[in-house]
Amino acid sequence: MKKSLIILLLLFNTSLVKAQSFDSLSRSVPADSSGVVESSLLPTTAPILLFDDEKRKEEKKKKRKKKKKNIYYGERTRRDFIRVNARGKTQYQLFHYTTRNKMVNPYVRDVYWLDTKDDVIRTKGFNPEEGYLLHGPYEKRIDDAVVEKGMFYFGTKHERWMTFDQKNILLNKGHYYEGWPKDSRVTYYNKGEQQIEQVIPVEYELEEGNFYHFYENGQLAVMGEYHYGEKVGIWTEYWNTDGGKTIRKREIQYQEQPFTKNFRPYIKAEWNADGQLIYEY
Repeated sequence: MKKSLIILLLLFNTSLVKAQSFDSLSRSVPADSSGVVESSLLPTTAPILLFDDEKRKEEKKKKRKKKKKNIYYGERTRRDFIRVNARGKTQYQLFHYTTRNKMVNPYVRDVYWLDTKDDVIRTKGFNPEEGYLLHGPYEKRIDDAVVEKGMFYFGTKHERWMTFDQKNILLNKGHYYEGWPKDSRVTYYNKGEQQIEQVIPVEYELEEGNFYHFYENGQLAVMGEYHYGEKVGIWTEYWNTDGGKTIRKREIQYQEQPFTKNFRPYIKAEWNADGQLIYEY
């Protein structure tokens, strides 16, 4: 009989403790209470936001799967690479090119193309019979480090381009549109009709690339090149022939390399309006 009473008392006390524990959870917890919570008391349903995030990730994956391989800006391309060993390091150039030879913008200075005979990427003198225009993603590596990456559009730099050091630290970032730095300055005779007066290429806040000045009738008036903000090479002026033949008026020789000390520009040659040479240095 005594044993039965003891067992009943123990069961009563246990039930009382459990009831008190449940009651304490239902009331507000004091500020200085322990932060430890039994896992059995944690919610078993994840917030809806997490499921939305997962759904968004899945949608992105599906979009990537739908994207056709080796097609960029609607153009089918081929992948290739060039490997060069020098000074104990290996340089890789990984790129895409198109076999369709679109007309290259004559006003863009640098047109990148694969010379298939010499297996090298060139920026001048594109010849459709000797190679192909780069088109699509490009990446340059030295050993395992990416030092340059960007996109090409029919041989011209396009969208964002970045350069890095061999510790993957960003050195420069530029934006282009079909070969023109997006910071380039353009002035107009009539902006509404897009009647261009001057195109001044600007890259990293310095003039860099081909400069053009046009007559109001659209004919080329002056052409030259900037490098690191300095005029370099030969700058050519043209006569205004009202849409007739393009005739040189004057050639001015500037330094071949920027920041050349003690160099003074000089007139190299002059022509009259009929195209006859009247002066030569």
